[in-house]
Amino acid sequence: MPNHLADETSPYLLQHAGNPVDWYPWGPGARARALATDRPILLSIGYSACHWCHVMERESFEDPAVARVMNETFVNVKVDREERPDVDQVYMRAVQALTGQGGWPLTVFLTPQGEPYYGGTYFPPRPRHGMPSFRQVLEAAGRAYRDRPDDVRRGAAELLGALASAERAGLAPDTTGGDPDEALLAESVRFLERQYDAAHGGFGQAPKFPQPSTLEILLRQHVRTGERRSLEMAVHTLRRMAHGGIRDHLGGGFHRYAVDARWLVPHFEKMLYDNALLARAYLDAFRVTGDVELRDVATDTLDYLLADMRAPQGGFYSARDADSEGEEGRYYVWTSAEVAAALEPDDAGLFMRAYDVTEGGNFEGSNILWLPHALDVVARSQSLDPGALGERLGRARAALLEVRARREAPFRDEKILVSWNGLALRALAEAGGALDRPAYRDAAARGAAFLLKALRPRGHLLHTWKDGVAKIPAFLDDHGALGNALLSLHECTLEPRWLDEARWCCEEILARFWSEEEGVLHDAADDAEALFVRPRDIMDNATPSGNSLAVELLLRAGHLFDDERYRAVARRILGREAPLVRRFPTAFGRLISMVDRWTASPLEVAVVGDPAAPETRALLTAVLSSFHPARTVTGRHPHGDTHGVPLLEDRPQVGGKPTAYVCRNYACRAPATDVGALSAALAEVP
Repeated sequence: MPNHLADETSPYLLQHAGNPVDWYPWGPGARARALATDRPILLSIGYSACHWCHVMERESFEDPAVARVMNETFVNVKVDREERPDVDQVYMRAVQALTGQGGWPLTVFLTPQGEPYYGGTYFPPRPRHGMPSFRQVLEAAGRAYRDRPDDVRRGAAELLGALASAERAGLAPDTTGGDPDEALLAESVRFLERQYDAAHGGFGQAPKFPQPSTLEILLRQHVRTGERRSLEMAVHTLRRMAHGGIRDHLGGGFHRYAVDARWLVPHFEKMLYDNALLARAYLDAFRVTGDVELRDVATDTLDYLLADMRAPQGGFYSARDADSEGEEGRYYVWTSAEVAAALEPDDAGLFMRAYDVTEGGNFEGSNILWLPHALDVVARSQSLDPGALGERLGRARAALLEVRARREAPFRDEKILVSWNGLALRALAEAGGALDRPAYRDAAARGAAFLLKALRPRGHLLHTWKDGVAKIPAFLDDHGALGNALLSLHECTLEPRWLDEARWCCEEILARFWSEEEGVLHDAADDAEALFVRPRDIMDNATPSGNSLAVELLLRAGHLFDDERYRAVARRILGREAPLVRRFPTAFGRLISMVDRWTASPLEVAVVGDPAAPETRALLTAVLSSFHPARTVTGRHPHGDTHGVPLLEDRPQVGGKPTAYVCRNYACRAPATDVGALSAALAEVP
């Protein structure tokens, strides 16, 4: 019989609806049950693409004997961390304080009032490697609450006191008083140089995560100073990832991370946010270098999102699982026999040479496709013209993709999250503008319109949508990611609607997330559910923090609308966090980039013309195809109004032609009506 999760919309929660565990969703029902029965709460947090979450479910939550202990001893609560990042954040912090580590699945034991008193991550079904079995943990946690309730409550109170004290320390008054320091960018790059893996790219050793926000720091340093080393580190890392097994060479897109230093063996789940952030990183690197290989990786990744992750309504799904047919990576790996059966003999031999497919395999007897050698090296070894090699490999990839499509596909989590969608829409908008790809612009516009309609039913933004149901008040990162996407969408379309909506996001952030007294932005709104600690995480994790996304939005919008309120909040946050950022630069990539934006010489471009006219589009492409650390782009139809944007005031068309106005470091050039004159103005050294 289904448990209390049967009516939920989260795919992760629905995966557990048939467990013999009497799961409750997070909410008043579970708390009321715990208080009425005086039972502790077992809180289990995970997400649909989490491999070890699935393992723990198979080993423990589907076991009737284990479920019986859970049901008799606890009120059991399941949480999808992607739906409730606030709940995940505060209880993860508690477990880290208790054990010194964290991760998913997260297992936390709470008093009926919700106070944590014990926790951990994955627990095996039988004791191994020094870990107790899950059943032993259940019995010990239940016995502690039953036999020593006063000790449990005292320990929980001490833990909460320590967490509250740490929170107060983080909210200490801002004493910096100064502007963010431009030297922070160079200091961060020096730190990254010490962590850099010169052989394989990336930072540190295994496991390796892509870290697109860190790569942005390197690109910005190169553009600001001309320093070649920063560019080399960024481009080498991007190329090695693109050649590695972390990339899906048949279907496009990237897996979550690599478990080895060479980027060969991935953790096979695919996340919307990874692909959105990486597509933009490759696009920015192309805009800096003009390297078409980097451009092609960006478009390949975005094409994957459009093909596999886009919902019919226009939003984007969250993730693809790592497992299929009961095995991690089964959908993506190949034996040499499978490749030989799918291709003509000559093409099979060539493909296996290029993509390292061998009889013994490079991963548990099978083969992860990757490019250990540059294709020009392969072409020379086979006495082939590089163009002919590329054509033959392209045909082979298409044939293998057709075969792969007949396999059982990994589960797709089809909930739509505003924050992750904002990252994807921004990447599409910026690629659409820089590469003049109408399909990308249209997809971004359609996705933004869907979010603003379906996830804002009663005036405030909601966080998640699935099967027609939108719920959970939106968080800071939802507003920040969406607002930045809307500004980028305005840049590539000149549609005034996106300006108005981006400003709405800014106003929501200041009204509902900003504390003037404390000088901080909180991750949950003032009227959100009260947890024992109000969530606030300024560090980037797999995605940029809500604080860094909000600071970026406020800086961009502050300049565009000449709104000192926005700039003042952004400056205050950058100034107060600078000491911590200096100590741990790899945890604050996006904030460091915003310090660069704050201190860089501004470039302002206003384009006046019919957005549908080819001449207007040519001017926009000329502007958006380059990378500038502090660029503001806006525009309007020649008969449209300014929508409160000072850069658009007194900007007529010249000679009735679409016209671009370029101002650098607060000094304006002559209006340009053709791409040549505009490119010359953009290329001037500040």
